[in-house]
Amino acid sequence: MKFNSIKRSLSFLSVGLALLTLNTGCEDFLAEEDPSNLTPESFYTIPDHAEAALASVYADMRFYGNGSGIFSSNWQLLEATTGTSTTETAQNSDLNNLYGLIYDGRTEHVINWWNGLYKVIAQANLVLDRVPAISPMDEAQKRKILGEARFLRAWAYFYAVRLWGNIPLITAPQTSSSEDFRPSPAPQEQVYDLIVEDLLAAESAGLPWMDHSGRVSAAAVKSQLAKVYLTMAGFPLNKGAQYYTLAANKSLEVIEYANANPGSINLYPNYSDLRNENNGNRLEHLFMIQYNVIVAGNPMGNMFPNFKPVTFQGPGGTGSTVPTIAFYESYEDGDRRAVNQEGFFYTSYFTNGSGEPFDLGAPYIFKHFNQAALGRFGVPGSRANNLNVPLIRFAEVLLIYAEAQNEVGGPNAMAHASLKRIRDRAELETPSLGEFTPASFREAVWKERWHELCYEQITWFDMLRLRKVYNELTDGFDNFVGHINLSSNQPLRNMHLLMPYPLPEMQNNPNLAPQNPDYP
Repeated sequence: MKFNSIKRSLSFLSVGLALLTLNTGCEDFLAEEDPSNLTPESFYTIPDHAEAALASVYADMRFYGNGSGIFSSNWQLLEATTGTSTTETAQNSDLNNLYGLIYDGRTEHVINWWNGLYKVIAQANLVLDRVPAISPMDEAQKRKILGEARFLRAWAYFYAVRLWGNIPLITAPQTSSSEDFRPSPAPQEQVYDLIVEDLLAAESAGLPWMDHSGRVSAAAVKSQLAKVYLTMAGFPLNKGAQYYTLAANKSLEVIEYANANPGSINLYPNYSDLRNENNGNRLEHLFMIQYNVIVAGNPMGNMFPNFKPVTFQGPGGTGSTVPTIAFYESYEDGDRRAVNQEGFFYTSYFTNGSGEPFDLGAPYIFKHFNQAALGRFGVPGSRANNLNVPLIRFAEVLLIYAEAQNEVGGPNAMAHASLKRIRDRAELETPSLGEFTPASFREAVWKERWHELCYEQITWFDMLRLRKVYNELTDGFDNFVGHINLSSNQPLRNMHLLMPYPLPEMQNNPNLAPQNPDYP
C-alpha cells in the first residue's frame, strides 16, 4: 500500500469534522470551539490519529528526492562529493560547487538536507510525545508506532551527525516559547547515544521481520544498528574493536535469519530485480523510501543522459549525475554489474524507451531505471514511475558483517561466504579464505562496497568513516585528505570531513556558531 493512505486520513478527518459543523445550530457554532481546527492537543485522541501522524513522518522522508534548483535533487549532495560521478549539464551552480568541492553554508543542497532531517525529527518527536497518552489504544499497536517513530528519528539523526558532526539534539516538541528554542550543538557522541537508544527501543517494539507495506521492520532496525555500530567503530569516534564486534553480531542476526528464511530475506538472483517496482520492500530491499506517482514519483531522473531519448518523454534528461569513465572502467572484467542493461549501467538503449536501439556514446546509471515505467524494447512504458529509493539492502548487511568480523578476528568462514555471495552474483571468482590476510580481505570488502553500493548515497559516508577513498586508477585506496576526485581533479581537504552549517540556520540560531572548520 506504500503507506500513503494513512497520510491522507489526516486531511479527510479535517474535512469530515468541518462538515459536522454544518449540522449544528448557528448559536452553538459561534459558542463552541471549531472542531475542525486541529491542534496537537485536540488531534492526538484516538489510535487513527497516531497512525496518521506516523504516516506524516514517513512522508517527510521524501525530502530526500526533492528539488535543489534547476536540474538537481537533494540526494545529489551525497553523490557529487564522492568523485564517482560527474555532470553533463553544469547548469546548477550549487551542484557545480559540490562537484568542485567548493560548497559552503549557502549551498541549497546543504540547507535542504538540514531542514528536511530536522522536520523528520520534529514530526517524530511529536509522535513520541503525544501518542503515549492516547487511550483507549491497543498496547501492541502503540508500542509498534512508537518503535517506528524512534527508528525514523534515529534515521534522521544518523544522517545529520555524519554530515555536520556536533548538532542540536532535540528530543521533544518545540515552540517559540521553548527554553531550548535556539539550541547549541551537542557533542557527536551524545547524538550517537540517542541514535543507539532509539534503535534498541525500536528493536524491542514487536515489529515483524519484514513489512511489505514499506513500514519499518525488525530486519531494517537490526541492519541500521549494524550500520551505526560500524560507523562508531571508525572515524570520528574511533571506538574500535568493541563496536566492530557489535556490528558483526547485529548483522549476523539478520544473516542467520535470512539463511533460515531465504524466501523472506535474500539476494535477488538478477540485478534487474533490484529495479523492479513490484519487488519494493521485499527480499533484498530491507528498507526504502516509498514513492508512488499519486503522491510523488521516483526522484532519480537526474541520472538520465542529457537530452537523449531513453524514455517515453523523448529527448530529455539532465545528465547531472552520470558515472565517471574511470569509475565505470574500474569494475573487473566480466563483472555483471558493468554489463550493458544488465547490471548498474547502460551504454545503449531504445529510442523513446521502446523503439529502435541506439548507442548512448558513454555509460550511464541504470541502477534506478524502471523499465516498466520508462519502456523497454517493443514495450512502451506505463509512465508511472513508482520505484522506491533503496536505503538498506541485504547486500550491504553481508558486507557489513564481512568487514566488521575481519576487524575483530580476521576473516572467518562466514565473512568469506558473505563476500563471496556478492561476487558470485556478479559472476566473479573469489580467492579462497586461506589466500586472504586481514589486510587484503579488508580492501577486498571495501572494493565491493564501492562497486556494489555505488549511487545509493552510501559511498560518501564510507569515505568519512574510513578516511579512505577508492582510487579507480590504482585499484587501491588513498587517504581521504589529499585524494584527487577525478570528477573535478580537485583534492579532498580536512574541511570536507564535515558539511558547513547552513547559513540561514546560523542566522536564525546564533548558538549554532562557530561554523564548522574552514568554511566561511
